[in-house]
Amino acid sequence: MAGAGLRAAARRWLLCGEQGGPRAASTSPSCPGCGPPGPGAHCPGTPRSAPVGGAELSAHLWARYQDMRRLVHDLLPPEVCSLLNPAAIYANNEISLRDVEVYGFDYDYTLAQYADVLHPEIFNAARDILIEHYKYPEGIRKYNYNPSFAIRGLHYDIQKSLLMKIDAFHYVQLGTAYRGLQPVPDEEVIDLYGGTQHIPLYQMSGFYGKGPSIKQFMDIFSLPEMALLSCVVDHFLGHGLEFDQAHLYKDVTDAIRDVHVKGLMYQWIEQDMEKYILRGDETFAVLSRLVAHGKHLFLITNSPFSFVDKGMRHMVGPDWRQLFDVVIVQADKPSFFTDRRKPFRKLDEKGSLQWDRITRLEKGKIYRQGNLFDFLRLTEWRGPRVLYFGDHLYSDLADLMLRHGWRTGAIIPELEREIRIINTEQYMHSLTWQQALTGLLERMQTYQDAESRQVLAAWMKERQELRCITKALFNAQFGSIFRTFHNPTYFSRRLVRFSDLYMASLSCLLNYRVDFTFYPRRTPLQHEAPLWMDQLCTGCMKTPFLGDMAHIR
Repeated sequence: MAGAGLRAAARRWLLCGEQGGPRAASTSPSCPGCGPPGPGAHCPGTPRSAPVGGAELSAHLWARYQDMRRLVHDLLPPEVCSLLNPAAIYANNEISLRDVEVYGFDYDYTLAQYADVLHPEIFNAARDILIEHYKYPEGIRKYNYNPSFAIRGLHYDIQKSLLMKIDAFHYVQLGTAYRGLQPVPDEEVIDLYGGTQHIPLYQMSGFYGKGPSIKQFMDIFSLPEMALLSCVVDHFLGHGLEFDQAHLYKDVTDAIRDVHVKGLMYQWIEQDMEKYILRGDETFAVLSRLVAHGKHLFLITNSPFSFVDKGMRHMVGPDWRQLFDVVIVQADKPSFFTDRRKPFRKLDEKGSLQWDRITRLEKGKIYRQGNLFDFLRLTEWRGPRVLYFGDHLYSDLADLMLRHGWRTGAIIPELEREIRIINTEQYMHSLTWQQALTGLLERMQTYQDAESRQVLAAWMKERQELRCITKALFNAQFGSIFRTFHNPTYFSRRLVRFSDLYMASLSCLLNYRVDFTFYPRRTPLQHEAPLWMDQLCTGCMKTPFLGDMAHIR
């Protein structure tokens, strides 16, 4: 219904001028009011003779602006919102589940989804460790966890104490750089990197987002870590305390690690499964359905057996191990996928290590550590018939896709919230008008007299305001985890590179048949001339496919 409304509005605008007369698409690559004027060029619906300058030209530009406003209004009827389904699975690569024989899973934030109430507890425990064990100032205790501060996928420049959002081309998104809890002016950011927004990540960060200078926060557990790091830096800067940036960063990351290593997080979850674990019944439904259709299942997790066992008993029941052909705990990913040296060790029913050599991986048994090369040799599960799900793009998915040819599925819990925002009328209108205004700026920039430059400057100001509004809909400081103002984020780039599918939760599989084929949408490249709003407005249509209007986001 929404697609039909878009097509009808587009067709009305293209076929009828403002007086109701016929309008034909221009075949000229440039015409007055749309681009650089050329001999004999003319855009339908505009005067035959272009204004020569001054107030007349300024009025012409604003007339084109009003044309665009009307078009955008007509193209977005109320039913255009809610086009995206938060429970859908989105494909980066074509994949048929009919061909998948083996399903693998991570545990944390894949099989087990955790409630956000876990994050402030991690923050508070690590903050107290800093004060009590690392002797940090008592004043840090006044800081509480702010769930609205950071987003996943940010980079942290250790030597500059700078938390920032970087796009797919390694450029900092201006307005998204923070030192402590305070934004850093754009001019200072550019100056810090030698007069550019570009960050040479290949020099400063390794493949897994961990380098000597810059760290990328990729997993969901990193949200309280970023918040604590920013709060501690804020306290030191606010009180004029000298500190070594590298020492402070290491202390905070070690305190967060201690929360996990000392088992504090495991204890909280085990004591109140109902409070912390979400969608357990849906996890059970997914696993049962796959087994019922003859699929093989395995689990590879870094978490300890006792913790996984209690969580799976809560979600699935005491016989959960009978669903899995292989269960591997404390696997030490990502080195599990690259290091051949660690052998598998069997655990008994009490979780104690056994000493016998592993010559086969048995159903119902628990194994610890090991490596993927022995796993492949013992199971013979290879290539695209294996589909592995995880939440960490580096630790869970990257090596499996690049080195071993497995199919991969990324679990991105933030996707559900972001899609709900995208489906709002405010976002849809803001983004569409922003795209349209950008097209106007591009086409009208040939007019460089004083009055025209004032009009263009006003449009540029409005465009920047629209970008900031759209960004703040997702997160006031950093915006969407998937987009900078116009480019994909560095996180998005890795998501597309390392996952065939991505979804908000494993339960999304329940919406599809086990033989379903996922087809990625053909996203137009820049030179393929998609049907953008600005081309509609000026009449300079480069493609006649009005049906594509249904896919404009």
